[in-house]
Amino acid sequence: MTPRSMYENLMTLPLFKGVSYSRLSEIVGNTRLAFLKYLPGEHMLSAGEPCTHIKFVISGHVRLTICNESDRVKVSQTLSSPAVISPDFLFGRNTLYPASATAIDTVSIMQIEKKDFIPLLQSDDVFLFNYLNILSSNAQKAVDGVLAITSGSLEERIAFWIIALTQIDSDDIVLSAKQRDLYSLFGVQRSSFIAALDGMKAHGILDYTPTEIRVRSRRALRGVLLKTPD
Repeated sequence: MTPRSMYENLMTLPLFKGVSYSRLSEIVGNTRLAFLKYLPGEHMLSAGEPCTHIKFVISGHVRLTICNESDRVKVSQTLSSPAVISPDFLFGRNTLYPASATAIDTVSIMQIEKKDFIPLLQSDDVFLFNYLNILSSNAQKAVDGVLAITSGSLEERIAFWIIALTQIDSDDIVLSAKQRDLYSLFGVQRSSFIAALDGMKAHGILDYTPTEIRVRSRRALRGVLLKTPD
């Protein structure tokens, strides 16, 4: 990837929205960067690993997987370049990656250490504003979900659960678990759980098997919670 194509890729990220090519070149030129390459199937990071760098996916596809402690419930998603891996875990009380990451194909990563990222944020109001917007959107996602599920709709509860565990720009989202574990998790009878899945399937939101729920459209799933999707 040439420097120009890399910059053009980065300029499509929400973090760099509104930043000109020349300004981005200047920022990158004055910041300590590390470039990493991963081969198909290579392990990139583990859930629970300290988030010490902000990691930009500048080419390729990354598979993220979140599991519960018993490993009986898993949520997997794919990030396609350009993307950022868990940007909201660089700061705050919990700075551990929530998901493990594996390269699907050849993946190139540009990463910036936290101590170098802070002066970068301070150097440009647009860059800082974009990052704050990402943090705020992720924080508000939880509020939106909690308010939506007060109606008692099982569809909304399922949507909120999956949305909360995935990034806005992810696709190929799969929830892997036995159905009995899921309807126990949601505190409902199997018949109610299957009826909710059938209704969401009829609306083109997801497909399911006895061991998987595969999201066809995260945007449509988000629409279950809000009239205005992502």
